[in-house]
Amino acid sequence: MDKKYRFSIWYFLLAFWLLIMLQELYFASKHLDEVPYSQFKSWVLEGKVAEVAISDTKINGKLKTETEGAEPHWFQTVRVEDPDLVRLLEENDVEFAGVIVSTLWKDVASWVIPILIFAALWFWILRRVSQGAGGGFMRVGQSKAKIYMEKDIPVRMTDVAGVEEAKEEIWEVVEFLQRPEKFTSIGGRIPKGVLLVGPPGTGKTLLARAIAGEAGVPFFSISGSEFVEMFVGVGAARVRDLFENAKGKAPCIIFIDELDALGKARGMGPMAHEEREQTLNQLLVEMDGFDPRVGVIILAATNRPEILDPALLRAGRFDRHVLVDRPDRPGREAILVLHAKNIKLDPDVKLDKIAAMTPGMVGADLANVINEAALLAVRHDRDTVRQADLEEAVERVVAGLEKKSRVLSQAERERVAHHEVGHALVAMSIPGSDPVQKISIIPRGIAALGYTMQLPTEDRFLLTRSELENKIAVLLGGRMAEVLIFGEASTGAADDLQKATNIAKRMVKDYGMSEKLGRVALEMTPQPAFLKPNEIAGDGNYSEQTAREIDQEVKQLIQNQEVRVKELLTTLKPALLGGAKRLLDQEVMTGTELQALLKEQKGEQVSSPT
Repeated sequence: MDKKYRFSIWYFLLAFWLLIMLQELYFASKHLDEVPYSQFKSWVLEGKVAEVAISDTKINGKLKTETEGAEPHWFQTVRVEDPDLVRLLEENDVEFAGVIVSTLWKDVASWVIPILIFAALWFWILRRVSQGAGGGFMRVGQSKAKIYMEKDIPVRMTDVAGVEEAKEEIWEVVEFLQRPEKFTSIGGRIPKGVLLVGPPGTGKTLLARAIAGEAGVPFFSISGSEFVEMFVGVGAARVRDLFENAKGKAPCIIFIDELDALGKARGMGPMAHEEREQTLNQLLVEMDGFDPRVGVIILAATNRPEILDPALLRAGRFDRHVLVDRPDRPGREAILVLHAKNIKLDPDVKLDKIAAMTPGMVGADLANVINEAALLAVRHDRDTVRQADLEEAVERVVAGLEKKSRVLSQAERERVAHHEVGHALVAMSIPGSDPVQKISIIPRGIAALGYTMQLPTEDRFLLTRSELENKIAVLLGGRMAEVLIFGEASTGAADDLQKATNIAKRMVKDYGMSEKLGRVALEMTPQPAFLKPNEIAGDGNYSEQTAREIDQEVKQLIQNQEVRVKELLTTLKPALLGGAKRLLDQEVMTGTELQALLKEQKGEQVSSPT
């Protein structure tokens, strides 16, 4: 049917409304005056009434006109039970008739109009749901992937830093999409899927976008959680739709972020998730059913590789696993340089020093450091970012915002000062410890009343038993300083004790560094998924006797270091008192200043007579 003559429910409703309005206007045109029944009877007795129409509830009448052609006067009154009314009308020559008033239209309207309104509302809702922007119920099975065409992806490999090995590993994907004949000419086959694994914030998503940007192909981006809905079968339908769309735009890249939301191992947990498992099954089928030579490459990212289904990780699906790990020191410097390109830096800024201050930070953290430093410079009305701004930004990211409004009592400040100087003195006195850069008693973050910042000289990947024991000693330095000066410890050492206990437990249970228990690993942990995804070790169960021995060994390790630290701080008590006094005066002290105090005290001990 031509759209011009297509029926619409709105036309019917408009016509019905016009009919009611015309009927109301017709009755209103008679100018009916409401009069009392007594007035009506008086007019009848006076001979003024020409005719009446009597209904069940009303009496409508017309008065006689005095002149020919004059407009009649109509009136209306409520009918009263009056047995003499007919006789009275006959005696006064009033023409009368009975009228049956039809209320059919009102009865019909009372139930037809609501039905029509609800029907019109229902049709409108269905139309909006099925045709609305972003899809609706009628399009619930369609993929929600955001499609970026090649000109919409400004990211390139030069925008990714600190993960050089990962970039080299997946550059083959770019070459395949740009020059597939280079691989197919000798019978080579590009991996169907590439899985990017690594901690959060290391740049997995950025790397995937850079691949699409370099290859100049469409980029389908979707999160794993967007496949799973409350309706069973919707996720599987979206997977099918995604792959159909991708095949139509090949060569292209499909990127599934947070794959663990979709690809968790089937049957895990007390209750199976039927919808998620159906969606995963459909993804497995689709990855098996297409030929990578058509130019559809699947990339996925996750930071929980150990929980992925083994079927996803086998050869033929996600063939290649690329580790996007935390950057090392040169990598962190490269990331800082990249993010500082658009920042006005002071000529004296040394980003290599900032890179040394940020071990363990990922790309997102380093970007945050640069941004925080720029905000600090603006706050102080400076045109460039200084080294001090960057160092302060690192402290804000690591320890939290300064809480200058958190006012400590003098007794608390003294305890915190001795606590922090105790940490620093132990770190300076034990060989192999990271150099102390800064000591502060300005509260930061949620619970930190002070902190001691150490600057690692290099990234470490292996630690010996003596180095782990030194770490425990440094952690206990604050608590033992409180005991030495004030005779008792405070709650401020709670976090230090937790960290020291954790190191001691790992030494006994994971590293086999207990002489009593021997060279055994008692805490079985799964291997990294990107190395051995399907080999998960035992659950780490051991006997109560072994558990008791573990507790005793952990306790002994900490006690040994406690004795060691107490003896060390006793010999350094003058430096501890002097350092705490200076820290109370200026709130912040550098490691160089404390080192000078320590050398001064040692010099006095050497020069003093024995």
